[in-house]
Amino acid sequence: MASNVGAERLPPPSQSKMAISPIAWTIADIRRQGSAKIDAKWAEYINSGSMDSISTQANEEAYNAYRIVPRILRNVAEVDASTTIFGQKVSMPFGFSPAAMHCLAHPEGEVATSRAAAKANIAMGLSHWATRSMEDVRKASAEVGGTNPYGIQSSGASTRSGMQTLFKKASELGYRAVIMTVDAPTLGRRLAEYRNGINLPPGMKFPNIVDEKSGESPASFVGLPRDASTTWDKLLPWLSDPDVVPEGMEIWLKGVYAPEDVYMAATYPRVKGVIISNHGGRQLDGCPATLEALPDCAEAARNINSTRSPENKLMLGIDGGIRRGTDIFKAVALGADMCFAGRIPIWGLGYAGEAGVSRAIQLLREEFEMAMRLAGVTKLSQINKHCLAVLTTGRPGIMSRL
Repeated sequence: MASNVGAERLPPPSQSKMAISPIAWTIADIRRQGSAKIDAKWAEYINSGSMDSISTQANEEAYNAYRIVPRILRNVAEVDASTTIFGQKVSMPFGFSPAAMHCLAHPEGEVATSRAAAKANIAMGLSHWATRSMEDVRKASAEVGGTNPYGIQSSGASTRSGMQTLFKKASELGYRAVIMTVDAPTLGRRLAEYRNGINLPPGMKFPNIVDEKSGESPASFVGLPRDASTTWDKLLPWLSDPDVVPEGMEIWLKGVYAPEDVYMAATYPRVKGVIISNHGGRQLDGCPATLEALPDCAEAARNINSTRSPENKLMLGIDGGIRRGTDIFKAVALGADMCFAGRIPIWGLGYAGEAGVSRAIQLLREEFEMAMRLAGVTKLSQINKHCLAVLTTGRPGIMSRL
């Protein structure tokens, strides 16, 4: 009789008994159905990049250049996808990037996103440009018993005193990291915004930004400060001051792309992590895909960490283009400690509110754990470049292991 020992412990495939119709089976389904329910003007804003969206498309396509090598006859009945970020254990190496204006997709906006993230125990970055308050987002997590970590993002489009107030308040609310966007001294040519405008719908504001003179929260990006003269030696010593970013909060830099900048970030002891990001292709169109930038940045991080203790490790994150659990596997294999996505929760909100965001997380988790099992690994430390292969250029069908 054929043996199937351990099979009963494998997780069942995701079930379609959900209060969502039609049921989505891929992130592509969620994107298509969610975008169709969002006002066309805002759907274009969410889905487009700058200029011709070349880099936005490249972010997704880059993952298809790699193949996952299956391994057989290994005990993969139990897999552990958990890891640690912002000093806290999470269920998988995936979290939500700080992305603006979730309420454009659903009235509950970032609150619904927060509940879904909390229930799944994944990390969440909250944008400075969120349409729900920091308090509401943390309260939503607490209401469902969430223990997942949160970071607060700033792009520098505020006064220094305004950012300092933001970080202090976030710390008091239990946010565990400041995610500083550093790739936007000026904005890319976002043609959808030029065509359609960017003022929020009536009644919607940015509650985490407060004008220091009027005490009011703005309803538009227009007129907010942006300092194109900011440099490493101006920004990082200031951020590192515990009177600015309180002790106990990590500092992450989002928008790092070159290994030289990874090395530079490591010269500031309070910087805990960097995120390879091109703003979802919304800044410099024609720049490499984030996955293409990952190997060189990962080598820099390995060199840095070879002289550091594990608790002082420089973490490496990536966002842009992740649409499958297998994409997460490939990024981890190439050296990422954590993967992020900003558009996925917004598509999920448009698709079915909180339930749509939860469905997106569920699909990514199932696909990632499936990839682990079929690649013959049971924990993240076993995932490395040797799990991948590429097709040799100019010789179709010839597979080269990394």
